[in-house]
Amino acid sequence: MDNIKTILKTVLIVGLAGIAIFVIWKKFFGSNDNSDDGYISVPKGMQINYVPADFRSTLNEEEVMQILSNPSMYRRDFNKMVYNLNMDLLDHVSRRMGLPDTLRTQVEGEYRKHHNYLKDLYYHDFLQLQDTTSAIYQQWYANDASNMVDALNEVASKYTCFLVNHVMTTLLKSGNGALSVKGRKVYSPCSIAMEEGLKPMVKRMQEKAVIDDFNQSKGMLEERVERSIAELATIEVRDKKGASKELKTKVLGYSVSSTEIEITAISIAKIGFKLDELFEIQTNSSRKEVVVILPEPRVLSHEVYPKIDKLDVGWMREVKNEDLNTVFNLLREEFRRDLNDTQVMNRSKKHAEKIMQTMLLPMIQSIDPRYNLKVKFRGSGMQQNL
Repeated sequence: MDNIKTILKTVLIVGLAGIAIFVIWKKFFGSNDNSDDGYISVPKGMQINYVPADFRSTLNEEEVMQILSNPSMYRRDFNKMVYNLNMDLLDHVSRRMGLPDTLRTQVEGEYRKHHNYLKDLYYHDFLQLQDTTSAIYQQWYANDASNMVDALNEVASKYTCFLVNHVMTTLLKSGNGALSVKGRKVYSPCSIAMEEGLKPMVKRMQEKAVIDDFNQSKGMLEERVERSIAELATIEVRDKKGASKELKTKVLGYSVSSTEIEITAISIAKIGFKLDELFEIQTNSSRKEVVVILPEPRVLSHEVYPKIDKLDVGWMREVKNEDLNTVFNLLREEFRRDLNDTQVMNRSKKHAEKIMQTMLLPMIQSIDPRYNLKVKFRGSGMQQNL
């Protein structure tokens, strides 16, 4: 019996000694990389000390307004603007987080990995939000520059957090562990970019936009303007919409008077093609084809006729010009959104094909009956890379 106890005691001591030797060997002599046996080293945390830093923007408000007014014409400048905007935000975040120079110098290289697709996302999303064909209406309602800044802000807000978080986590992965932070005004990298970078920059642009809108609206059509046009209208769209607005006057937080406004408007718009922008005729003798190239369809003209159906003015409320103008412009913008529907533009293309066939095909086949007519559409804006 004593022999059995002695054997068990010896086995237990040997086992504990083996475990201790294994733990000591893994701690001091084991590899830090992933091994074949499935074990990995325990990562160490990385300490980030947040420090105060002022946001530094390299964008010029005048140049930004000019680029946004016609992004297709200034596509290369638009790409460069996106590049500088995102680099300004990333630079500010890296300085606020107190990153060492060894990491800060890598920020631009990490951003370049994303710029090629981000510039295209910014461009197409901005065009979708900003209807450049309604610029004259926006100028009349003193909203043109303000709407451009709002559209840029919406697009930038959509991608900033993704970009900043991705770049920063990529740079900080060398810490091999949890990220602990300390210091004054400790925010996430996304919050720093949005609140300390993008928000104040957009505010400065909006202040500039208000001044530009006022000057453009006051100086619009000081003289009668006549110019030649070459257009092909293929679809006329008529629509009717209504809007209501209630204005309340409050005293000590209580509503004491209200004004109700109801406005109905009809819209008459023509969809078609600006032939002075693009109209080409090409021949293909091998295929026996005559190809007509037209630009993409757009809104050629848009007329909105508002009518006030109800104006019930409260005893303490005055109706100001901007109250009515706001409702008028909201209706007009809603009409414009409906006009940019893809189905309307596709129908315009089909009508253009029929018109070209009717006008040109008989003349072409009178010269050579073997030829057919084909219509193609191409955007007039040339896209350029940074």
